[in-house]
Amino acid sequence: MERIEHILPTEIERRSFEIISEKLKERGITLPKDQEMVTKRAIHTSADFDYAQTMTYSPNAVKIAKDLIRNGADIVTDTNMGKSGINKKLLAEFGGEVHCFMADETVAKLAKERNTTRAVISMEMASKLEKPVIFAIGNAPTALIQIYEMMKTSSWRPAFVIGVPVGFVNVEVSKELIRETDVPYILNMGRKGGSNVAAAICNALLYELRDEILK
Repeated sequence: MERIEHILPTEIERRSFEIISEKLKERGITLPKDQEMVTKRAIHTSADFDYAQTMTYSPNAVKIAKDLIRNGADIVTDTNMGKSGINKKLLAEFGGEVHCFMADETVAKLAKERNTTRAVISMEMASKLEKPVIFAIGNAPTALIQIYEMMKTSSWRPAFVIGVPVGFVNVEVSKELIRETDVPYILNMGRKGGSNVAAAICNALLYELRDEILK
């Protein structure tokens, strides 16, 4: 049995990341420097070291995402849970806002009329935002599929896609579709993910930006 560590609340996160680093070292895993804190925060929020192997980044993804946030990009989530987990105060300091249209009455009405999902309508609404948008999808693979379909059938492009939906139906293929595009992305390949992981990735980017400014 492991011994109990008596740690102040303010020290728990720091100690957690120390443990993550130790466990990765034990496994012989060295994460790319630019991706390190994003992947570690996904592990931190899930307690799952598989993310060290399955997190997938397009070239210069972290830099591109941080530059977007620095220049005021908004974030769109596919769940209110994901929205609530993102540090909105810090994002606002860079001029950005988090949106989730899933609970919007208009979305529910249109989804029923068109016999489709709220995720599909939400992505359509998000595509009309008149500024760069980072999509942070942690629950609905149909949201990723809709993003792909809109790219395929129009000139519209998202600024960035974080694709980490969780589940068994269309989850893996939805991530593969985004991987085939020319849009910068951070994906977790396979079935794992979740709204908490999507929020954690957004926060990792925000915290890295904050730390860079404070240096």
